[in-house]
Amino acid sequence: MTPADLSRCVVRAVRCAVADGELAVGAAAPERVVVERTRPGGVGDYATPVAFQVAKAARCAPRDVADVLARRLGAEPGIERVEVTGAGFLNFVLPAPSAPAVITDVIVRDIAIRDVRGGAAHVVPADESGLGLRERVVRRSVLRLLCVQGGVADGTLLDSPAGAPVAPVAKRDGDVVARYGADAARWAMLAVPARETPSFSDALLHQGEANEFFRVRYAHARSRALVRNAEQLGFHPEAGVVDVDAAALLRLLADHPLVLEAAAHHHAPERLVRNLVELADALLDFQYRVLPQGDEKPSAAHRARLALAEAAGTVLAGGLALLGMDAPERL
Repeated sequence: MTPADLSRCVVRAVRCAVADGELAVGAAAPERVVVERTRPGGVGDYATPVAFQVAKAARCAPRDVADVLARRLGAEPGIERVEVTGAGFLNFVLPAPSAPAVITDVIVRDIAIRDVRGGAAHVVPADESGLGLRERVVRRSVLRLLCVQGGVADGTLLDSPAGAPVAPVAKRDGDVVARYGADAARWAMLAVPARETPSFSDALLHQGEANEFFRVRYAHARSRALVRNAEQLGFHPEAGVVDVDAAALLRLLADHPLVLEAAAHHHAPERLVRNLVELADALLDFQYRVLPQGDEKPSAAHRARLALAEAAGTVLAGGLALLGMDAPERL
């Protein structure tokens, strides 16, 4: 179960509890439930404060709402255990993410992103007259995120796509597209919340690890190189059980659907930017464990690691596409 699936399960549990009379008729399920990673020292893998949202309409204590939902959610396939803590926080313990399931989810999402990218004309606002450069960049990225989440059928978007005024590029920065290139300029404009003024520096042009934009595109290029090198060695990616060294990469891939959902819901492409940087760093660290070393023969473990690295590259390419940027095969 992905975090996005978990969010939908919670919404469904609230609706069913109301329909079955376990919660007051006045209680209404929110359209979306915030599910976040449990903080260090917390219980379980994910947590949600949804009981506090429902309690007021249900006319009962959040803890009572949480107990009702915990009983229902504890029986859901893919949830190992549900615990209620504090005044009514729901905490979920999930089985370790399965690499084949995560990779399948990546493939499904990649198809959706390709559809959005292929129908680019449908994700450009009809009227951009009078908008500044940064506002156009933010609007288009938010529209792509909404489209891939199924939330927008055409180019219609609220006047304030980020939920707040969009800070323009500072006049002192001049023509940032001409100076840094379109993709690097977009990265800088989307890397911070829309209300904040973006920062431009020559670091955007640096082809090294100090440049986060470079690291993300380089990690994608490395994933493609690993697949090419494996083909030369005579083996191909194949989803399977991966070892503990892949845990960090697997967790980030499993969390990615929730990041996309949150970025679309909050009109906050900077959330996707941060996720891509974390994923790129995890992949760059993991890359050295993918291919056989020396006289070592390719094994099922190598094929599974390669499938995971390929999936990470797919997510990086898809994420860059949603931000309006290219993902080079070689860099």
